[in-house]
Amino acid sequence: MTTEAVPAVIVPSRAAWPGLLWTIPFTVLWGWLIYRQPMLVEGGFPAMAARLMSYGLIALGLWLGLENTDLTPRQRRTTWLVLMVPFTLWATAAWTAAINGVFRAGTTRLPLLPAAMLLPVIIGTPLLLLSKRVGQVLDAMPATWLVALQLYRVLGVQWLSGWLRGAQPGLWALPAGTGDMLTGILAVGAAIAVATGTDRGRRAAIFWNIFGLADFAIAIPLGMITSPGPFQLIVPSPSIVVDAFPNVLTPTFVVPSSILLHVLSIRQLLRRGRTEATRQ
Repeated sequence: MTTEAVPAVIVPSRAAWPGLLWTIPFTVLWGWLIYRQPMLVEGGFPAMAARLMSYGLIALGLWLGLENTDLTPRQRRTTWLVLMVPFTLWATAAWTAAINGVFRAGTTRLPLLPAAMLLPVIIGTPLLLLSKRVGQVLDAMPATWLVALQLYRVLGVQWLSGWLRGAQPGLWALPAGTGDMLTGILAVGAAIAVATGTDRGRRAAIFWNIFGLADFAIAIPLGMITSPGPFQLIVPSPSIVVDAFPNVLTPTFVVPSSILLHVLSIRQLLRRGRTEATRQ
């Protein structure tokens, strides 16, 4: 996804622009560091950083959101555990499978890597959209959190740095890296915009979520048809190597987590819009 594809409504309001004054330099600096020090990618630091950031912030944000509800302390703890236990088991399973090379191409005929990306989304989306308790948490949680959280998506600039070094094929790295980078950069601006409490700010955040999901809608199929595996249709040069630990944690954990965060954010913003409409 390129910059021309960004709808104008996503562009943050004037109050949101200061957030870009540090996110853009940070992204550029990180991309330059990855380009100059490729051993960081080879050591899996970006993948580990994105995973730990997403997991930790989700756990913390859920707890803070529950504290703002009318639930009793026991109900808050129970709700937190009901959501975090399966989330932690999923993270642990992905980590263990990645360490043991389960997702490596040729290990099995089953499409385990695509399944690890898509099954959590297929199972988790209806649960998160239909749960009344999740709705209560979303109503109590600041709308800015689910948006600003995905700042970690700027780490996707590593794919662009890899392409510049000749380590990643442009067919996949350019749209995937650009989409991730823009989603992360615009996350702070969209969060500041929605914090204004205006309809325009809320619409900006909704379109930001749509843009972030569209990035995955492009990157995931491209990755599947260009990566070694049962769905490969194109053999690029150089080949894509994201099926080994720890980089494989990005498609098996960070990507589905990010998709579910977008789903939750859209549900929250729509609920806020309906609530405000009934008050008028």
